[in-house]
Amino acid sequence: MSETSVDMNVRGPIGLVTLSAPDRRNPLSLSTMRSTTRILRQLSDDPSVRVIVIEAHGPAFSAGHDLSEMVDRMIDDERVIFEACSELMATIHEVRPPVIAQVQGMALAAGCQLVATCDLAVAADTARFSTPGVKIGLFCSTPMVALTRAVGRKRAMHMLMTGDMIDARTAVDWGLINQAVPAAELASTVIELASRIADSSADTLAIGKRAFYDQIDRTEPDAYELMTQVMAANAMTGDAQEGMSAFLEKRPPTWTT
Repeated sequence: MSETSVDMNVRGPIGLVTLSAPDRRNPLSLSTMRSTTRILRQLSDDPSVRVIVIEAHGPAFSAGHDLSEMVDRMIDDERVIFEACSELMATIHEVRPPVIAQVQGMALAAGCQLVATCDLAVAADTARFSTPGVKIGLFCSTPMVALTRAVGRKRAMHMLMTGDMIDARTAVDWGLINQAVPAAELASTVIELASRIADSSADTLAIGKRAFYDQIDRTEPDAYELMTQVMAANAMTGDAQEGMSAFLEKRPPTWTT
């Protein structure tokens, strides 16, 4: 299936979302962001899809927003673009399956934001990351939201104020990505990771993902209060009862989802 410059494919339990405008470095145009949001929700509604991978064709993962859409526009036009971007990022956290970024090349500005927003991220060791908006007079304020939460205040401020590029090894060290691997091993590494995640109960993963984002910005006492209720409800689900019984009986579990 192809919509604008985004492709969708389902391979077993893995839903693939592919940015497919390599000649333009996969910009996050308004149509691309809207299509990606729609595809993510469509994959989330498919019970056979247990993990979603966002990948890209070409030398760049994404160069960020399509600047040609942002010149000589009215303020309402600019708001529409950034609202669509915020909706895309929120959708990544809201959809049921875990979302993994498979980063084969440069991820700049909103492209870096996309990587920071995904639940997990694996990159080629040649990948690079930056938020260079300051260099063109457009501070990366919306990428800052995800970036700060991924790498912390001082590191995010350095990237935002300088626009400096960081390499994949630094991105791992700073917590922007989970792992950097040789480019030739990137796809297989992501598939292996996605397959391991897909072996777990889909309902349990969905409960855990939702709970993670619900508690992450709360105070510690509030987070414990909420997670106590979440975990108690989780323990009552069929898959949790099956998993605990299987562990006690020393047998593999049989998930219902």
